[in-house]
Amino acid sequence: MHLQTVIFSQQKDGNAASEWEDAAGWRVTGQPGAPGAAAASARFAVADGATEGFNSRGWVSHLVTSFLAPDSHGGRPALHQPAMRDWCERLQDSWTAASPLSTDAIVRRKQTEEGSYATFLGCELTGLDGPVPRWRAVALGDTVLFHVRADALLSEFPDLGPHDFNLHPDVVHSFRSRLDAMARRMDFQQGVLKPGDMLLGATDALAHWIVKAEARHEKLLWPFLATISHPSAFARFVNDQRRANEMHNDDVTLLRIRVLREQPHSLVVSL
Repeated sequence: MHLQTVIFSQQKDGNAASEWEDAAGWRVTGQPGAPGAAAASARFAVADGATEGFNSRGWVSHLVTSFLAPDSHGGRPALHQPAMRDWCERLQDSWTAASPLSTDAIVRRKQTEEGSYATFLGCELTGLDGPVPRWRAVALGDTVLFHVRADALLSEFPDLGPHDFNLHPDVVHSFRSRLDAMARRMDFQQGVLKPGDMLLGATDALAHWIVKAEARHEKLLWPFLATISHPSAFARFVNDQRRANEMHNDDVTLLRIRVLREQPHSLVVSL
């Protein structure tokens, strides 16, 4: 099977695009054996940095880049609790080494008292070149994976209700003192993929909007999210929902993966 992947984002209303504090990315991890063949595996990750934390933009980039990196670069942890704990420990060490204490007193206080932290969703797709492809994911917090088939929700991970989104979600934190607790709080899930399936990774403001729409049994929810085709259309949708007080004014990120039986015959470039 083949993958068609796109990432949409919109910063908080009133902020510049450079102030977006989420991060998202994907990488093919098993190269196809022949031109046009399906890759064996792939990974994607979405992270939502805390505005209150130290250098949140740098921290979310650090998380996503490391999770997607080749094994030779110390990334790509196996998706089970011991390996993820070890990965978080390496993240903390490399972040500390790359972030000497600031000479600015206010920044240094945030660095030493608040640290850096973000919600995180990481997912691996395997067996894409075989009969039973699968996904396996890890999450901390309220960045959510939605697995959709035939315009119906098959799985939501983590499984959150409309009232489960709050100001204090679980996070991946830069402080070593938080390591054991956050490793225990990591959640894992897996599922089977079929051609035509769609995977969506959404940060909390959008994830909350999706969960509320699904609870209302909005029939056009999944077809709508499947057919957004341009960043300007995504921006209009987000801004409309904010003005209607249906979506919290926060950085918004959507990573969408379509699972296709055949390689797409065309490429759409958004300018």
